[in-house]
Amino acid sequence: MRETIIKENESGQRLDKYLKKYLPEAPGSFIYKMLRKKNITLNGKKAAGQEKLKNGDSVKFFLAEETIDKFTGNAAASETYPVKKDLEIIYEDDNILLINKPAGMLSQKAKKEDVSLVEYVIGYLLSNGSVTKEELLTFHPGICNRLDRNTSGMVVAGKSLAGLQIMGEAFKERSLAKYYLCLVKGCIKETSHIRGYLKKDEKTNKVMISQKMSEGAAAIETEYEPVAYQKELTLLKVHLITGRTHQIRAHLASIGHPLMGDYKYGNMSWNHQYETYGVRAQMLHSYELHFPKMPKPLENLSENVFQARVPGKFYQFIKETAWEHGTQEALEVLH
Repeated sequence: MRETIIKENESGQRLDKYLKKYLPEAPGSFIYKMLRKKNITLNGKKAAGQEKLKNGDSVKFFLAEETIDKFTGNAAASETYPVKKDLEIIYEDDNILLINKPAGMLSQKAKKEDVSLVEYVIGYLLSNGSVTKEELLTFHPGICNRLDRNTSGMVVAGKSLAGLQIMGEAFKERSLAKYYLCLVKGCIKETSHIRGYLKKDEKTNKVMISQKMSEGAAAIETEYEPVAYQKELTLLKVHLITGRTHQIRAHLASIGHPLMGDYKYGNMSWNHQYETYGVRAQMLHSYELHFPKMPKPLENLSENVFQARVPGKFYQFIKETAWEHGTQEALEVLH
């Protein structure tokens, strides 16, 4: 006999939905048969499957361990999650993590064999006891926002179901204010709020920006202010109002200010000048996140502001560039 106690992250769902997650390899007919025969019980009683689970409920499996292992696919035991010792945690509570993702790391898997930030988050939570392998059968911590592989900075991860749901909704409703730092070509001296339409080509994974609406295009808004500038280079702080694929990179390139190191939307000859300094990807960093008033159980985050430390190569450029204006302001973003 095996017993599982329903945790907060598993409550609120129907028993049959829970069982299909716990025994993903079992046919539905087998699960309902076991319920009818009382080989699977809820709080010691026969159950039909449509019951809503509550925190602390007991689900008992009067099945052979071999049968349980067969129908779980032995997923909990066989899946491995790496522990990244230098994973930079900006903030952590019972419901969320704020992580400073390095450039070069995937936010989520693109292929089955990939290792992404999601796997590192789960590895971290397993290593400190925040989650168990058995719990992963029915609930997976995950991330609430994604950054391009070569973009560094702030990513929000949900440790609990409430954390995932509330933060996911906050990103969807755009109630969080997201600010990025980037190094762009040219001299920008004035704050600006630009709008347009973005359309993605799925075959090339590239987007196009236009000032006219067309079929399949999405409206975008980007606001930016110069932190520091000189004749050929500007450090911008960008408020990402809408969050479309490659929005900052493509939108700024469309007005003549491509990002340093951006080989998809950037200026190739200009980029080549900086290769000797080790710049191989876009200088774009998700820097700051402003929380609105948040509901329970995330109320402790209300009206807080968090910053993600600027990474090494980016830090070096900001610190060592001879800015014509904004030297002090540029140094302030590094602290």
